[in-house]
Amino acid sequence: MAAYASLNSLMKVIDDIETHPSPPIFLDKQQVESLTEKLVFLQEFLESYDSPYAYSDEADPLEMRIVDAAHVAEDVIESYIIDTMLLSAAATDDGGSEDDNYDDGGSDGDNYDDGGSDDYNYDDGGSEDDNYDGDGDGDGEEISCIHFYQDLQNVIEEIDWLKKEVAGITREKVVHQRNVAGFRSSSTEKNPINIMVGFDGVLLQLLGRLTDGNTNLQIIPIVGMGGIGKTTLAQGAFEHKLIQDHFDICVWTAISQDYNIVETLRQVLSQARGDSSSMDEKDLQVELHKCLWGRRYLIILDDMWSIDVWDRLKFSFPDCGDGSRIVVTTRMSNLAAHLTDSYSVFKMGFLDEASSWTLFSKTVLGEQSFPTQLEKIGRKIVEKCNGLPLAIAVIGGLMAKSEPTPEYWEHIKENLSSIVNSENDDYCLRILKLSYDQLPAYLKPCFLYMGVFGEDSVISATTIVELWVSEGFLKPIDNKSFTDIARECLKELVDRNLILVHKLGILGNIKSCKIHDLLRDLSMKEAQMQRFFYVLREQSPQGVISQHRIVIPTSTSKEKIRDSLDSMSHARSYVRHKGGVPKLPNSRFLRTLYAYDSRYVYSYSFENVNSRCLAFRPVCKFVIPSINLLWNLHTLIISCIKDFIAPIEIWKTHKLRHVNFLYRNLRLPDPPSIDNDIVIMKNLEVLKGVNDFSLSEDVVNRIPNIKKLKMECRAELLERVNCLGYLQCLTKLESLHLVVDHFDDTKCLLKMSFPPSLKKVYLCLPTYFEWEEILQALGSLPVLHKLELYFGLFRTGKWETIEDQFPSLKSLKLSGCRNLKNWTVFESSHFPLLQELRLGMLQELKEIPSEIGEIATLRSIDLECCTGSAVLSAKRILDEQEDSYGEQPDLHVRANVLEIDMALQRLASSNFQVKRSVIM
Repeated sequence: MAAYASLNSLMKVIDDIETHPSPPIFLDKQQVESLTEKLVFLQEFLESYDSPYAYSDEADPLEMRIVDAAHVAEDVIESYIIDTMLLSAAATDDGGSEDDNYDDGGSDGDNYDDGGSDDYNYDDGGSEDDNYDGDGDGDGEEISCIHFYQDLQNVIEEIDWLKKEVAGITREKVVHQRNVAGFRSSSTEKNPINIMVGFDGVLLQLLGRLTDGNTNLQIIPIVGMGGIGKTTLAQGAFEHKLIQDHFDICVWTAISQDYNIVETLRQVLSQARGDSSSMDEKDLQVELHKCLWGRRYLIILDDMWSIDVWDRLKFSFPDCGDGSRIVVTTRMSNLAAHLTDSYSVFKMGFLDEASSWTLFSKTVLGEQSFPTQLEKIGRKIVEKCNGLPLAIAVIGGLMAKSEPTPEYWEHIKENLSSIVNSENDDYCLRILKLSYDQLPAYLKPCFLYMGVFGEDSVISATTIVELWVSEGFLKPIDNKSFTDIARECLKELVDRNLILVHKLGILGNIKSCKIHDLLRDLSMKEAQMQRFFYVLREQSPQGVISQHRIVIPTSTSKEKIRDSLDSMSHARSYVRHKGGVPKLPNSRFLRTLYAYDSRYVYSYSFENVNSRCLAFRPVCKFVIPSINLLWNLHTLIISCIKDFIAPIEIWKTHKLRHVNFLYRNLRLPDPPSIDNDIVIMKNLEVLKGVNDFSLSEDVVNRIPNIKKLKMECRAELLERVNCLGYLQCLTKLESLHLVVDHFDDTKCLLKMSFPPSLKKVYLCLPTYFEWEEILQALGSLPVLHKLELYFGLFRTGKWETIEDQFPSLKSLKLSGCRNLKNWTVFESSHFPLLQELRLGMLQELKEIPSEIGEIATLRSIDLECCTGSAVLSAKRILDEQEDSYGEQPDLHVRANVLEIDMALQRLASSNFQVKRSVIM
């Protein structure tokens, strides 16, 4: 919810100031304690608040008042930060020296570091020694301090009024009329997906599991997002004659999110024996257990949201060894995993194109043939439903009642999302909204934020994490970093089937995501209703836009953007995914600028001293005039083809945690050799795109927590300094991406050493570098999961893996490695966990060792422009697995070859794909 997010954001602003080694301002301790106490109270209230507006199309007025109060507080604090820092910078420019810089520990009057004493407070207006203006004129600064203190006090009093009002609201759930309760209790009767199209195969699997002869009691979860067809599948099995004949007792009960355990037990008992009772929970459990004992039963628990329900029901279901079954439908993957092992879970996927069309056709016309003039546009309508049965059934039901003309159907296609969400009394939207309403408060802002991403877009998990962190709405947890908290929130939304995984990494981590269009529409509708973000559109009215987050869709014209940016003076973040931004937003409060996918951008004004996350593409050479002003910068992602030479002050950026120059053109200066105020950049975890990074003992000591490093080195640097020898000193480094320019003398590379913490290594080395020199060192890395080697040379023409090497390796790629002819693996245990093998441009390799095929975890072999004999050896490995594991082994072989002969074509199968490689 927006209110909870705004409170967290304000708390983050305060915490950033209080914990910064060189804060831009100092807050009165009493005010901080008073304000923090009230914010925590409101946070805890919202975590248990059941809004009476949850199921309406209106925002909760109480929540909106909390949003407004938090925003006003942020404006007061951040305005003072901005004015103070710009005033100090102006004073420095007007004759100050570098010693006046707040990072460099200047004089007593100008130094921010000495302001932490008790002498500096707002009650007495401060003293001349506390001035920030740097010119000795204390009167203006004293007045400014007093005004700031009073403005903040006014905000605190307003928030205190809110606290008193909230304190009068009972913590019990607010009693209000909910049509949803009746809607959910009879959901199976109103369910528009009453045709088992597209579910035939999975229905047969479910029927088989229910009647497979296994005598133990089994729990079978059916999992998927709202509207995917879980209830339809369960209903199809429940009503099937085979099931009715097989079980002595068949019971169906809807749990829903507002369950009543006593009423649920009564419903089950009533269906099981034909009557109910007024007993309490414990007696009902005993009675139901007696009723089911010795009889084969099927219990379907529809729409379970909490594991607590199961924990209170499970003792009522006896295991008599007679083949009884319990089916649970749920949107929660983590709940399903708690109930049983992964083998038993039925994961509902989206319908394919053919099944989607069949469901639509039958819903619209029954058994009649589809009119030719409507089929083309009908298929486009179905395509926009993205395989979600609920959407297809709802829109199909509408079409069945509508005029069958191309003009009307074209109107439906263009307005499909809004029509689906308004048809049948918002049936579809209400089903999906249940998932949102049941989210804990800390997850709701994360889901709402998904609406900023474009329709059907594939979203990098890293991008999601960076944006969530920069927005400041995540609540801190113990000593976890905000990056880890964001990743956990992402995983929770995936487990709840609100975000779809698009791609997993080799370690099972989420690489990229998608969100179904209807869920995206839901997030946008809720977000805009709660003023969580504002979407700038062509039809947006002119005038001041006071919201904090601005989303600029791809379709928005440059003219509209240019005309509107000046009216967004309060905005904290701008998200623009594709298309350009003709000029920089005019908001002095800017925290987040995410626009590096854009085609063209902008110059950057450093009046935006509050910036946390800058991700954009400068048109011209990118220069930072004074990085000292960016006191709170933590993410810098730049896509610019021209070199960027960072100012030496970058070594003073306390908060910096993620740096990525996409063209590997960041040049970092050496840290200042004479420095009385050495800053340890404890937060810096990601450093990508740095060119000629001169690692040294001093540098390593300044970045002790670096986890990801992507760098490119030229020969001249390596011949001067032993920077690669310091890699082993980065004791928390997990990912290394190293590119070394071509040069003949590779002796300096032999000094390269690796820390044991490495999980991923990408090495692109000169063609004359001999891999034999470092393969043993790489093979001994205990947690190395992914290894990619490009170019280089096998001097001996062979690679013999030795025992106990690469114990954790899951992915191996060799590309362009010269003179590799013979690869010998004496024991398959040398790569005990290998899952994927990729070989590219190995035009001398005779074959892949047959022992590779004995690795139980191997799932794929990919070959690009390798020898025909290597391709045939991969086919032999596949054949051996087919002989051992049947016709459909888990292994897949894909080969792109320069020439495909008839013999290779005849070998092609579903698990062995051969294509001609296209050399660009």
